[in-house]
Amino acid sequence: MPHPIWLQHRVYAGASGSTERAPQPRPLPGSLWSCGRAGLEHPCAGRLGDCEAASPAASSGEDMSNDDEAAAEAAGDTHLLGFSDEILLHILSHVPSTDLVLNVRRTCRKLAALCLDKSLVHTVLLQKDYQASEEKVKQLVKEIGREIQQLNMAGCYWLPGSTIEHVARCHSLVKVNLSGCHLTSLRLSRVLSCLQRLRSLAIDVSPGFDASQLSSECKATLSRVQELKQTLFTPSYGVVPCCASLQKLLLYFEILDRTREGAVLSGQLMVGQSNVPHYQNLRVFYARLAPGYINQEVVRLYLAVLSDRTPENLHAFLISVPGSFAESGATKNLLDSMARNVALDALQLPKSWLNGSTLLQHMKFNNPFYFSFSRCTLSGGHLIQRLINGGKDLRSLASLNLSGCVHCLSADSLLRKAEDDIDSSILETLVESCCNLHHLNLSAAHHHSSDGLGRHLCQLLARLCHLRSLSLPVCSVADSAPRPDRAPAPPAMHAVPRGFGKKVRIGVQTCPNPFVGQSAPQPASVFWSLLKKLPFLEHLELIGSNFSSAMPRNEPAIRNSLPPCSRAQNVGDSEVAAIGQLTFLRHLTLAQLPGMLTGSGLVSIGLQCQQLQSLSLANLGMMGKVVYMPALADMLKHCKRLKDLRLEQPYFNANAQFFQALGQCSSLQRLCLVSRSGTLQPDAVLAFMARCLQVVMCHMFTGESLTTCKSLQQSLLRSFQAERPALNVVIFPLLHEGLTDVIRDVPMVHLDEITLFKSRVAEEPPNLWW
Repeated sequence: MPHPIWLQHRVYAGASGSTERAPQPRPLPGSLWSCGRAGLEHPCAGRLGDCEAASPAASSGEDMSNDDEAAAEAAGDTHLLGFSDEILLHILSHVPSTDLVLNVRRTCRKLAALCLDKSLVHTVLLQKDYQASEEKVKQLVKEIGREIQQLNMAGCYWLPGSTIEHVARCHSLVKVNLSGCHLTSLRLSRVLSCLQRLRSLAIDVSPGFDASQLSSECKATLSRVQELKQTLFTPSYGVVPCCASLQKLLLYFEILDRTREGAVLSGQLMVGQSNVPHYQNLRVFYARLAPGYINQEVVRLYLAVLSDRTPENLHAFLISVPGSFAESGATKNLLDSMARNVALDALQLPKSWLNGSTLLQHMKFNNPFYFSFSRCTLSGGHLIQRLINGGKDLRSLASLNLSGCVHCLSADSLLRKAEDDIDSSILETLVESCCNLHHLNLSAAHHHSSDGLGRHLCQLLARLCHLRSLSLPVCSVADSAPRPDRAPAPPAMHAVPRGFGKKVRIGVQTCPNPFVGQSAPQPASVFWSLLKKLPFLEHLELIGSNFSSAMPRNEPAIRNSLPPCSRAQNVGDSEVAAIGQLTFLRHLTLAQLPGMLTGSGLVSIGLQCQQLQSLSLANLGMMGKVVYMPALADMLKHCKRLKDLRLEQPYFNANAQFFQALGQCSSLQRLCLVSRSGTLQPDAVLAFMARCLQVVMCHMFTGESLTTCKSLQQSLLRSFQAERPALNVVIFPLLHEGLTDVIRDVPMVHLDEITLFKSRVAEEPPNLWW
């Protein structure tokens, strides 16, 4: 059956430096989301250095001679240029566009021709190319601007508006993403006026936006746009009323309730603006709201028009709202109309719209590929009855988000306590019906398994062999009962809480081998067996059921946290070590694991998960005692491809030992440290930044004084801002009352992806935009 999602292939580097493609399910035809060239980064692709080293002429800056090229071909098995053009084009597709056009192209004649191949210059990805300076971007547009058809500049917050305006020279653009870029109404008008072929657009709508400043040529371009992603930082319809041909509309509401001056915002500011969005051709409607009443008020204005006449071709309707969002008369009419007139492929609704409702029973679905029932109180019995109809075939379903659905794996929610055992028959029906799931989120709930052969949650999930991302509560992976083959772990050499008081030599084995003795992952462990059956898992989250970050969105920091689930005490170093089986793991989150004694399992992850790019650790071990630092130090020296590190731990001492270990992560780009009552050493931070040249984001929220924080922040900016144009530094006391105002200035790309903690598995439908 046709499937709406292209399964993106990834390339991995072996130990010898060769590349191989991880086995993936065959791509299925048809696509609801229109996608360009996949913006996937080659794990072993550095910047220009590797490619330059392959060319003898690169160091001298001269073109390679014909003799050199002939010699290269003769030594084809050892020289880069000995590969076929097809292989070279594939390699070059993972080189940043600025390097490709401005540097690699100048190394030799052969690469000069290949670097301008249509497959490389038609799609330009500048997103997260933090070395793309103002001059590089201008030169890039000057040299290949006319060839570019798809341009992704999302999150290029460091580029001034005058540079963004050069996009107007790319007259062949069909798709452009300018989210997170500095654009005024007038600049946007000048850019869009020149892009007559544009069909897909992503922009921010910031305070001061005025649609009346858009020229007639700009509005003509917008009238042909079929896909629009709009991030709102102020109450506004943005450019939606100008887009008469919309088929896909993505809305991100990031409006704060108050201005910097303290004035309360209101959706009434939109009165007088055009309020006639063109929804008649709409196929996809997606809205994601940040916390705050103003965001709910504004989204209702968008939905009011949609409720008047439901688009006949609507296939995906998704609204993501934190907290409660009461139904109104207009939304009830909309849902009733949808139940009567459309068949959906993707659905996500606020929990208050689903709780106690028979809506799911009346909804019609046509080969659904994404469902999200996050935070709903639906029981597993109702879920099976209303959605799966007692075993309906849902093989088309690729992504399912049940985070915070505390009763979704029980037959009835009325008499069940959150800590009661799950009904394994509910999960078994779900697994059998949704056998092709690629993304599954079961976090933020207590999913405890009872004794019974083959009935444990991990054993049932092991049947989902296509899983690529998985989020589970820590307590769900604990064995149902103590195993007779596993004796209690003996006291470890670092189990005594000592913080960072004692110096530890970096590079010396200071923690037990994760595969020796009792700390080794046992084959009898259900979690070990689960990961053994999912060798191609790329994204794994283990998050405590009661975990909440000390740094929530748009609110003061949380001073106290709930205690972990009692069953989570049985998940410790051996279970963490089992994660080392996941050779292709790229993103890992571990939060609230009180059973971790030494952190020895982290070492096995560092040694074996060589593709790891993003690591988030929070509240590991006993609260108030940081006992896993030696293991973390040993782990980090192996994480050569790690780009993002988020560490949240109370009483953490970010001293020279920590930063010396972190300095061995040569690819690190973003660091976020959150520590209630934690400390840091300014000299160690400065030395770390001087050593790790690719770090462009440094966020630290600790217990240090405001004076210390400001002094360190100014020193970092003064020392490194000139050579790192994208550098974003925020050093601030975690419990300071001004934290909310500081957070609002953080670029959204950093705030949403790393600074704020959240579960990211199945958060959105796959390939929602780019």
